[in-house]
Amino acid sequence: MSTFTFRRTTGAILTAAMILLGGASASQAQGVAVMVNGEPITNYDIEQRTKLTVLSSQKSPSRQEVIDELINEKVKIREGKKYSVDPAASEVDGAFQNMSSRMRLTPEQLVQSLATKGIRPNTLKSRLKADMVWNAIVRGRFKQSLQVGEKEVDNAVQGAGGDATTEAFEYQMRPVVLVVPRGAPAGTMEARAKEAEGLRGRIQSCDEANRTFKSMQNATIRDTVVKTSADLPPTLRDLLDKTPIGSLTPPEATRQGIEMVALCSRKPTKVDTPKKREVRDKMFAEKFDAKSKSYLQEIRKASMIEYRQQ
Repeated sequence: MSTFTFRRTTGAILTAAMILLGGASASQAQGVAVMVNGEPITNYDIEQRTKLTVLSSQKSPSRQEVIDELINEKVKIREGKKYSVDPAASEVDGAFQNMSSRMRLTPEQLVQSLATKGIRPNTLKSRLKADMVWNAIVRGRFKQSLQVGEKEVDNAVQGAGGDATTEAFEYQMRPVVLVVPRGAPAGTMEARAKEAEGLRGRIQSCDEANRTFKSMQNATIRDTVVKTSADLPPTLRDLLDKTPIGSLTPPEATRQGIEMVALCSRKPTKVDTPKKREVRDKMFAEKFDAKSKSYLQEIRKASMIEYRQQ
């Protein structure tokens, strides 16, 4: 139920407020710091977001900075509903899970990590939802003006002293895993790593890798993955450039077990290069940020924002 705050002027008004609040105390009602288009931002919201910002940025924002961020999120969510952009709880949970995976945590571990700092998971999920909504709206409404042409990219690369025609590669790969179950006896990971090194010495083609790993117990070979040089981090790109075609990359211990990649092909391509991808992403980000700021200012001006006296 929405929370309404009334000034304490007469007994009748206070009584009405208590009814609308569903029995909430006057002190709870006074916890509303700002109303944005009829929706409250409470002191508790501000406290929670401040803790999250300190945790994520290692900086202590001012109270007004936090309030402005929360106001912006309110107007973004409201604008999203105008265009039927309203992510379901499952989508927000998916974004939360993706974030935890990037941090090499489970969602439960991320919740626990937040709890140690006194932060509720919904505080982070609210921010994730607002980001999801806003990205979808800006990209959808301003798709044409956000496009970055190849000529723009080439000129920017050359202007920075780079070479837009530098050769890049398209890699076709098949990830393979020697599975090590959770709770396996000590030494199992090391034994499987030695097994992987032996396989590296024998396998000389992706067809051979496919036959070998499909016939093995506690092993799997995944479908072919196609990536260009621009898609890969420099360390992996260098590793693949040093790996002979048909061979396996050095084994790496992961949560699943011992993982390697069978390199099926490495073909030159001019579709993209790491430098062009970097420049293109930067140019898109600049266009997106400029359009985002002007659009946000526009809808914020049209919003009803009321600061409450504390």
